Amino acid sequence: MRRLVQALSALALLVTASFAAEPQHLVLGVQASGTVKWELAAITALGLDTANGLSLEVRELADSKAGQIALQAHQVDVILSDFVWVSLQRDAGNLVTLVPHSLAVGGLMVDPAAGISTIADLKGKVLAVSGSPVDKSYVILAAAYAKLTGSTLSADATVRFGAPPLVNELLTGGQAQAALNLWNWNARAALAGKAELTSIPSLLHDLGVTETPPLLGWTFFEDTAAAKPEAIKAFLDASFAAKAALLSDDALWDTIRPAMNVGDDDALFRSLRDGYRAGIVSHFDPDNTTAASATFALLVQYGGADVVGDAKTLSPGTFWPGYRK
Repeated sequence: MRRLVQALSALALLVTASFAAEPQHLVLGVQASGTVKWELAAITALGLDTANGLSLEVRELADSKAGQIALQAHQVDVILSDFVWVSLQRDAGNLVTLVPHSLAVGGLMVDPAAGISTIADLKGKVLAVSGSPVDKSYVILAAAYAKLTGSTLSADATVRFGAPPLVNELLTGGQAQAALNLWNWNARAALAGKAELTSIPSLLHDLGVTETPPLLGWTFFEDTAAAKPEAIKAFLDASFAAKAALLSDDALWDTIRPAMNVGDDDALFRSLRDGYRAGIVSHFDPDNTTAASATFALLVQYGGADVVGDAKTLSPGTFWPGYRK
């Protein structure tokens, strides 16, 4: 009987240990063609998911809008989204929140032969824009143009909106003299002989926002953070650890190169790697929302209801107070 009790006790301990060691499961919704997959590849390559006791399920989505829909339908736990969308959701009663992922968004590329030396020279030119008239980067460019010239960009230039690949094609194919596009497509345009005139952070600086806001972040519901606090924190730890490694470890980039879809193009590989590094977030203080609040105020001023609805200020809690780095 004593041996039976000892055996049962040992079995109970093994079962308890097994449950204690069971990985914490999170479902991530990410854009199939997004650069965020590079960080996830780094997490896997470094074993940061296992080291942090995580089981990550990645569901590929068509675009950012599909990610937002999947999050709201509770089909995924975490997505990548921008702080303006998070703030507006909170105003509507949907208590999502975020932790910064990247500072990199994009900038204005020009054809060196077009004679564009400042954004004022966009007058009379064809400007291709990734997104729509309510795209935040376009609103920021239009605001900077209005401040500099006293005029309206949409009235002075021929503006063509489209998806990032189309915008890049219009610029590199000579059908547009300037293009406002995502940073990774701008890296391709640079290799095709185009030049960056200015970046979104530089435009924000011209408008009085001296610190670059973390425009994109890991986004989730507060309820998810309450139900899975250790899993969310473990994932964020893994994310920041991967960022730190990507910032300094060239060999890691060689490892994740297949996820970048650059083939044997070494120049594009280096350009994308360096561009990604420039946007890496290395710290997070949820109490420091000055840059985000100032950027939101600009969008209110220049974008109006089409961009921010009835909101006038950044919603409290947009940046998750449950994590610091």
